[in-house]
Amino acid sequence: VRPDLHLHYVQACQKLGQPENPLIARVLQEADENEEICTEGITLKIAGNNHPVPVQRVRDDDLGALASVLCHAAFVKGLDLAYNVLTDAGAQTMATFLQENSSLRYLNLMFNDLGTSGAELIAGALHRNTSLVHMRMTGNKIGDQGGMFFASMLQRNSTLEKLDLGDCDLGLDCLIAIARALIQNKSLRAINLNRPLLYSQEEETTVHLAQMLKNNPPLVELHLSKHQMRNFGVERLCEALHENSSLRYLDLSCNKITADGAKFLGELLKHNQSLVILDLNANRIEDPGATYLSEALSLHNRTLQALSVVNCSITGKGLIALSNAIKSNMILSHIYIWGNTFDEDACMSFSELVQTGRLKPDCTDVAPFQVDGRAQLAELSHGLHREYYWAPRHRVVAESAANASLALVAVSEY
Repeated sequence: VRPDLHLHYVQACQKLGQPENPLIARVLQEADENEEICTEGITLKIAGNNHPVPVQRVRDDDLGALASVLCHAAFVKGLDLAYNVLTDAGAQTMATFLQENSSLRYLNLMFNDLGTSGAELIAGALHRNTSLVHMRMTGNKIGDQGGMFFASMLQRNSTLEKLDLGDCDLGLDCLIAIARALIQNKSLRAINLNRPLLYSQEEETTVHLAQMLKNNPPLVELHLSKHQMRNFGVERLCEALHENSSLRYLDLSCNKITADGAKFLGELLKHNQSLVILDLNANRIEDPGATYLSEALSLHNRTLQALSVVNCSITGKGLIALSNAIKSNMILSHIYIWGNTFDEDACMSFSELVQTGRLKPDCTDVAPFQVDGRAQLAELSHGLHREYYWAPRHRVVAESAANASLALVAVSEY
């Protein structure tokens, strides 16, 4: 018997005396027509952004009726409520739903208006939830105290595999607490801690995260973008990763790493046998840093598959060194270089890589073309930062169009 989510939603709204939300009604109608709804399970995408027509965003009052419908719909495995206007009042309804629901595996609440109280409610519900494997809180200003509730949750929850707390205004105490919790947590596979609010120059958070990595947790993906990390912090991370055999994806983008920091990373790559993706976007590693990385990748490392050095102040000399590394290292299949200073030799070198098929078009962010017989490079959309909301939500986008290299590191089905 085919489910009728829309009919149940209309009945729930009538019972609660709430008006129907047109966006929720339309998504449920589309779900009712989905042929895979009973066999494969579905994700309901009720996001409030990037629709071809204006939508009425989901509010706190809308959640009661939606939750009453989903409590009896075990085939709904994912719920995307990003970019709506949910507040801490709505978090109470969502927390109750998470405690009662035993089938939801993916919940996306990014860029709503949840605060510290909402974080306490959601994290508290996850103490007892045993189904959710992927949680996104990106962009909700839960602050340091809100992050502490999630750190406490990580000490108890043994189901969650992927947690996104980027752009949540986390602070020093919260990051240290999360690092300590991850020493004991044996289920989390990926965590995004991008853009905390740090006022200390001592890099205490990086030291604690490095200590956590020394204990070889099951983490395979770690995002530390915009941590004001300097060469000292990179050295601590590299020391830890010499002993770590699990981490596959390391994001150090938008920090203050220079050529000396890249030298530490080059030494790490000579010995590390686990890293698959390294993101150094928007660091000032310059030509010496690119040379250190190229030497390690040319002569030693045969594990890394994707490298991003976008906007890293590299000129032709460093770019040619990287292109030579790709020629000698057949494992390195993805490289992102836009935003650096291209001279004619660098343009020719990368044009040859693309034209000969050594570098596939969906594995880089540049495309060759010619002007008056001279090689030039144009920018392509790449997307090592798919978590930065690249893909439009009103139509299906091929995985390779948003980010081919993320497929290299499988964390969970979501």
